[in-house]
Amino acid sequence: MQKYLKKIKDLKELKLLVEELKKQGKVIVLTNGCFDLLHPGHIRYLAEAKHKGDILIVALNSDQSINKLKGKGRPIFSQYDRAEMLSALEMVDYIVIFEELTPDSVIKALKPDIHIKGGDYKSAEELPEYSLVTQYGGEVKIASFHPGYSTSKIINWIKNETVSYSHRPW
Repeated sequence: MQKYLKKIKDLKELKLLVEELKKQGKVIVLTNGCFDLLHPGHIRYLAEAKHKGDILIVALNSDQSINKLKGKGRPIFSQYDRAEMLSALEMVDYIVIFEELTPDSVIKALKPDIHIKGGDYKSAEELPEYSLVTQYGGEVKIASFHPGYSTSKIINWIKNETVSYSHRPW
């Protein structure tokens, strides 16, 4: 087994690990998402998230939850493939897969110091997780927006192939 695959944890194991890291004074940052096709927008977002604290945890939508959120044909890669790709990134410390549409169960279990989401949100208050995180004293942050990158747009471009790669629409 590749060493980086050890970053993939179940929630019970990760909760114990996070409790120990917090005792050591580590700032825990949590983000969540589908990460179906990794692209530069994801990399920049994850790097920014990591910069907000000591430990970056990615709560990864399961295949079933992505199918409910995104519809037929999604995800492109299985949850295990997506977890493996994320675990190979140096800025990601741990990955946990969750089944629900939102990461509420992960947030309740881990109580991260900071919950950060992509810059496609205008304000922290509009996030579904906002009240849950702030109830226990956590912070919600919005990462910088990186225009031009969208998994859905990339998938549509691949399906249509109507323009050359050098003039891609995303």
